[in-house]
Amino acid sequence: MSKINTEYLQKCIDTVVKSYDFLKKSEVGSIEYEVFRNSLVKGFEMTLEQSGKLLKKKITPFLVSKKAADMLTFKDIFREANKCSLISNEETERWMAYRDNRNTTAHDYGESFAEETLKLIPDFLNDVQSLKKVIDND
Repeated sequence: MSKINTEYLQKCIDTVVKSYDFLKKSEVGSIEYEVFRNSLVKGFEMTLEQSGKLLKKKITPFLVSKKAADMLTFKDIFREANKCSLISNEETERWMAYRDNRNTTAHDYGESFAEETLKLIPDFLNDVQSLKKVIDND
């Protein structure tokens, strides 16, 4: 299997890290806070999607066929990665929560939703950096 290119995932991670750093330095309620929070939420979404796509590539060799891999939902990809011992049960549960949060984004762009997403960011950053190592590992 050829090496999976994780450059874009790293760029997404870097964007989330920088947006989070800027957000923490901004005054709550300021326009800067709003800009960085919006950036952070969008970065979270993009990083989450990229993580699922790349993990799917990583687990495909473990499955019976590429067709079987193509039929997996986002959550199925992470469940399969857990079965292959690529991620732990705890990580799998957190990835499910990240996806549930992301699905809410599509329907509720309110301030309370954005603040809920912010609470996930520290664990998310740890998990996505760990996942990137798993994907990079041959």
